[in-house]
Amino acid sequence: MHPLRKSRPLRRVVLASAGTVSAFVLLLSLKPHGLPEPAAAPAPAPSSSVGAGASGGSGSSGSGSTGSGGGSASGTRTVTGESVQTRWGPVQVRVTLSGGKITDVTAVTYPQDNPRDQQISSYALPELRSEALRTQSADIDTVSGATYTSDGYRESLQSALDAAGL
Repeated sequence: MHPLRKSRPLRRVVLASAGTVSAFVLLLSLKPHGLPEPAAAPAPAPSSSVGAGASGGSGSSGSGSTGSGGGSASGTRTVTGESVQTRWGPVQVRVTLSGGKITDVTAVTYPQDNPRDQQISSYALPELRSEALRTQSADIDTVSGATYTSDGYRESLQSALDAAGL
């Protein structure tokens, strides 16, 4: 056998190894796609509830705004529900009521610590809000892929409605 024939397998191994290392370095140098920003639906809603004329509505629990339960059936008021701790973080909602009906639901606190939380919240919170406005209660469906956030939202919403006497 010719002496150069013996070195060909080694040459193939070196070339394959160099190709693998090059491909690995190339993959590591790629930047991941940026996740979309959370939906703007939760952010603008507090500005509409600020002008609602609620007293003490900026507290972190519903107790600050539940004292006006007497003659507010015809007026507009804002009630903040309890903060519910979920697996991925706390969820808390604020409800604006007018004439005994839910006119707005705002997520005050929700999971947003990492891009995945932001992505889930950006599609789940508008769905939960529209469902709460449609049903006029906390009897809302769970958003697929956002089970823990949906459960926390529902519990906080129910505590706000309970505090409002609905």
